[in-house]
Amino acid sequence: MPTEIILMQSCMFLDTISCAVFFLFSFILTSASVGSMVLISVDRYVAICYPLRYSSMITTRRVQICMSLSWYCAVTYSFMLLKDHLSQIDLLNSCFQECFPVINYIFGAVDLLVTFFCPLTVIIVLYMRVFVVAVSQARVMRSQISALKSNTITVKRSEMRAARTVGVILLVFVLCLLPFYSSFIAGHDITVQIWLFYCNSSFNPLIYAFFYPWFRKSVKVIVSLQILQPGSCAAKIM
Repeated sequence: MPTEIILMQSCMFLDTISCAVFFLFSFILTSASVGSMVLISVDRYVAICYPLRYSSMITTRRVQICMSLSWYCAVTYSFMLLKDHLSQIDLLNSCFQECFPVINYIFGAVDLLVTFFCPLTVIIVLYMRVFVVAVSQARVMRSQISALKSNTITVKRSEMRAARTVGVILLVFVLCLLPFYSSFIAGHDITVQIWLFYCNSSFNPLIYAFFYPWFRKSVKVIVSLQILQPGSCAAKIM
């Protein structure tokens, strides 16, 4: 209810500065979320297609560098996308300071490519490759199941579950962003679609909680403040 009041009566609650900051942070967070999905897809691709080289290819330092670049690109891209909005901050007084982003047509088309089509294409291509490799591995495992060790089978199942989880996240990503961009291009009202766009990231923890019992246990430890107790780092989660 408070969110809906602010949404429908933004002229009463948000001045021009707050409006600009709101959209800037919204674009930064959503762009970083999309970048994280691409990086997760790359991680799953390497884990399944190159399992023997995974530990050497995906190192902690490389992950930190990629995440830092992802956030840096998200911030830079959001500033460029909202350049017109930030430069016209004193001109947003129409309709009693109605809060809406000012984005020209060219940047809108670029945003459609950068935030939706390009990441979606990369993720789909990677997962098509992952699917092909996973099917071939499953056939080999069925034909040589008696020769495989139990820990190897467990690892393969874990990797496949991770790939399936990210596949579900990809589906949710498409279902959340496609209505927004479809309505945006058609020039229709995006009041509902934009909140569906924002909610995309909040769905990911729910998906992880559904697929992974250890994730639910971790959340329970954090919410119940057990993480603040001495020795919590030694708690058995897996």
